[in-house]
Amino acid sequence: MMDEKKDTKKYLEEQFKDMRKYISRNIKDLELEKEFDKQVKDINEYLDTSMKKLKAGMGEISPGEPVTMPLIGDSAPSFTAVTTAGEINFPKDYKGKWVILFSHPADFTPVCTTEFMTFASMQDEFKALNAELLGLSIDSIYAHIAWLRTIKEKIEYKGMKDVEITFPVIADLKMDVAKKFGMVQPNASDTQAVRAVFMIDPKAKIRAIVYYPLSNGRNMDEIKRLLLAMQKSDAENVATPANWQPGDDVIIPPPGSCGTAKQRVESEEEGKYCLDWFMCFKKQG
Repeated sequence: MMDEKKDTKKYLEEQFKDMRKYISRNIKDLELEKEFDKQVKDINEYLDTSMKKLKAGMGEISPGEPVTMPLIGDSAPSFTAVTTAGEINFPKDYKGKWVILFSHPADFTPVCTTEFMTFASMQDEFKALNAELLGLSIDSIYAHIAWLRTIKEKIEYKGMKDVEITFPVIADLKMDVAKKFGMVQPNASDTQAVRAVFMIDPKAKIRAIVYYPLSNGRNMDEIKRLLLAMQKSDAENVATPANWQPGDDVIIPPPGSCGTAKQRVESEEEGKYCLDWFMCFKKQG
């Protein structure tokens, strides 16, 4: 009987010991789980805070955030930037010149590559018109250099090969310049610039703005044609009709009074012809 009681006591003690171990382990597991959850929460909070700081530092724009941009007739925003041709101070470094400032979504992309090669092949034509090319994307200076070297060394497109890009390309990782010109449009992309073109005159006034979507390349001949048209208008106080090309007839500004309208229709100025009182042309060539 005594032995039986001892065995029972021993059995219960072992069971109790096992139960204590089980309870202790579960409590420990529960505490570890709570600690783990706390650490996960802390990590998530840290990541959220870090991402917000990163976005702020990168200048990222969120969908729905208003995009501001200069308008035609406004003075072009001034800026200092690092480029593939060294640091530039705009518009100071371009005083007295036309500037074609254009943005592209990213380096090492096919559409942008065709655009840069085409612009480069026409650079002398723009220089002859007193116009300088100035590119931009939200990439680092090292990415720009690597991409431009790749274009020169490896890419052949429509008969263009060994193309060297010598016009400056702005490295705008923090979007400082892109945001000043409204080149980042969140509903298209909040990390890439759209295909914007700002045509800026020698007085640093914005004269034309052209936007293309990310997927479609620009027509460089049209950009040159528009530059020629604006220069023609400035030089001769005339307007240009639809599809105007150099050498085509130009439009004389419409009269501002009835007397002037009658006089214009009845006068016989050399090279002038009128389709109606408000629509007179001047022959060219």
